[in-house]
Amino acid sequence: MVSNQSWDWDIGHKEIDISDWSQRFEWVEEPYASPDGESVAAIVHVDEAFNVCINGTLWSEAPADKIWHLRFTPDNRPYALISDDGQWTVAVSGEAWSEGYDYAWHPMASTDGTHLAVAVQQAGRYAMAVDGKAWESDFSDIGYFALSSSGRSTAAAVQVRSVDSGQVHAFQEGTFSVAVDGKSWDPMFVNVWHVAFSPDERHVAAEVRLNLYDYTIAVDGQLWPQVFQTVWAPCFHPTSGAVVAPVRSKGEWVMAQDGRTIWPQPFVQLWRQQFNVDGSRLAAIVAPKYGRWTVAVDGAPWPLTFGSMVTDLTFSPDGQRVAALAKEGAKWHVVVDGRAWQHAFEMAWRPVFSPDGNAVAAKVEIDGRNTVAVNDRLWSTACDMVWEPCFSSDGTRLLIRSLDKGIYRRSVISVNKIAE
Repeated sequence: MVSNQSWDWDIGHKEIDISDWSQRFEWVEEPYASPDGESVAAIVHVDEAFNVCINGTLWSEAPADKIWHLRFTPDNRPYALISDDGQWTVAVSGEAWSEGYDYAWHPMASTDGTHLAVAVQQAGRYAMAVDGKAWESDFSDIGYFALSSSGRSTAAAVQVRSVDSGQVHAFQEGTFSVAVDGKSWDPMFVNVWHVAFSPDERHVAAEVRLNLYDYTIAVDGQLWPQVFQTVWAPCFHPTSGAVVAPVRSKGEWVMAQDGRTIWPQPFVQLWRQQFNVDGSRLAAIVAPKYGRWTVAVDGAPWPLTFGSMVTDLTFSPDGQRVAALAKEGAKWHVVVDGRAWQHAFEMAWRPVFSPDGNAVAAKVEIDGRNTVAVNDRLWSTACDMVWEPCFSSDGTRLLIRSLDKGIYRRSVISVNKIAE
């Protein structure tokens, strides 16, 4: 994770007027703000070509035939997928990779933002590329991409044996595997989904289908000894290297570690499991009964349930608190440690904890306008757009990036100004 200590945390506002962009350019796509809030950028169309405008300045003198998926890296560099003369690649701060592809998609950034990876297709074959260098091996199909946290390794589900779409028996014998940095595992499977790296980046796990009926988890190509009716995405324990995954057995979902059940209570549904930072706690989104959703922490479900969905499960940095978003009917709720805020919203986005875990903030929508809520209290300003809020390293200040009536604003406010 990129440290935000070097950012400007002085209380106050900075503004950038982007209201004239719609007059300067033929059209302007959705704007994006950098994590530190110092830059706002959008893909723009000018003179029958595409460019990116950042704080009012075009990022390149040479526009592209097409630009897609503009974002910022965690270290505040703008990047996008660009196409020229039918070849796609990645451009970072206006500088394109030297290598081009027939197609490129699904960009991913390393935790510190120094490395970028994409899935690529060239001459009907598929691979991944990191910082402009593609795998030496390519495959007939690819999906479920993963980039290690440092950006040093990539992995994906790949089709290693090409068969005709009508050869059903060949598919049932297995045609898919996992490729790590372009080298595929030896075993082949009927299907492979959701690839995950271990924290030390030395191991890879994936959910696999063995035949028409049996599913399990594979780690570095080695199967769990047990098979199940189906499984969900695996994840690694932060320190022990153990792998946990939700699995379905005898019509119920249970949490398994290295193939063995670790939570005593079964659920109607169980997924999106997540460890806290030291691995001492494990939480997941569960359905204790049909049509009712909540969060279970170490196997114990919250008593409060919701009828539509629960999503965006989040641990506090110290690992002691858990928050999530929940929907009941048409309203969204922020739920912290099993208790819902009194405010309900037309829409809400992923909860964010302060470093000490005492405050929870979220971007929310009320009456068609966006604002920020902290500990169930609303910021006094409503805007056309708001980005995810960010706490300072000491937890006393909040960075809010917003856009209203063509004015982009970077605001730093005291958390107490909202939270109390």
